[in-house]
Amino acid sequence: MKHGENMAGALGAQDSPLDLDDLGEELFEEVPRGDSGEADRIVRPCLTYWQDAWLRLRKNKIAMIGLGLLAFYIIMSLVGPLMVSYDFRAIDEAQMDSGPGPLHWFGTDTLGRDMWARVWVGARVSLSIGFLAASLNALIGVCVGGVSGYFGGRLDMAIMRLIDVLSGIPSLIVAILVMVVMGAGIAPLVIAMIIVGWVGSARLVRGQMLQLKNQEYVLAARKLGASDARIIFRHLIPNTIGLILTNVTMAVPYAIFNEAFLSFIGLGVQPPAASWGLLARYGAQSFRVAPWQLFIPAFFISTTMLSLYLLGDGLRDALDPKLRS
Repeated sequence: MKHGENMAGALGAQDSPLDLDDLGEELFEEVPRGDSGEADRIVRPCLTYWQDAWLRLRKNKIAMIGLGLLAFYIIMSLVGPLMVSYDFRAIDEAQMDSGPGPLHWFGTDTLGRDMWARVWVGARVSLSIGFLAASLNALIGVCVGGVSGYFGGRLDMAIMRLIDVLSGIPSLIVAILVMVVMGAGIAPLVIAMIIVGWVGSARLVRGQMLQLKNQEYVLAARKLGASDARIIFRHLIPNTIGLILTNVTMAVPYAIFNEAFLSFIGLGVQPPAASWGLLARYGAQSFRVAPWQLFIPAFFISTTMLSLYLLGDGLRDALDPKLRS
């Protein structure tokens, strides 16, 4: 429209119905067509579910800080001990309880062992136990919760009663009893965390299964002859993967804390191995003489748990399709 005001006046002045023949050509302006394919071009890029989740996660600065800090700790657990010439088990009586300095960046412990090397070797153990225990708990919980929610009936009733019994027992008490029976060490520690750790994942997956098992695509797959195992693991569980990843991210700091606590009371990792919990145990014994021996591992335990919680919150928001803008 070239002269909008003139046209509005012309239309307002007419009392009779509008006749297009009465409108002059000077009121119109031809718009160039251009390329017809350009009009059909999709401006927004086509993104998969995971690509869109990653873009939304990147916009969450707090979650990216947590991810960056966690990645830094993982990298340093691999290269940190190689940055010094001291072995984390080497005893040097001449350097006992030395403070942080250019020779020993994090100082030494009561036996003269380099704390820098021990902290990053301990990071390997603590992070490995945390991720391994959380992943195995999620795997068991997904299988048990998926079967329970999909089949329902008496099987679901029996599984849920077992989960109720296990939920009523404090997990740390169960872990302590298992460690007393099986002995201290990394393998018994992981087993102790798995015995009751899968309960939370099973509850979450079961709830999702109850919502999804009557969806149209599940009914179509069943009518086409798909087996129950295929429906559960091919159609239903992939639709709960976002919830599972978020739950695993939240479970890792809990497993790290359990490892630190059990090692602190002497039931976890045993010397000459090192973990953050074991370092905190030795640091507490010499707190008045060398407080850095406690503060350093406590700092890494706290910041690792915080970074995982921040990352878990970001993943929960990024993987929720309802929050897509």
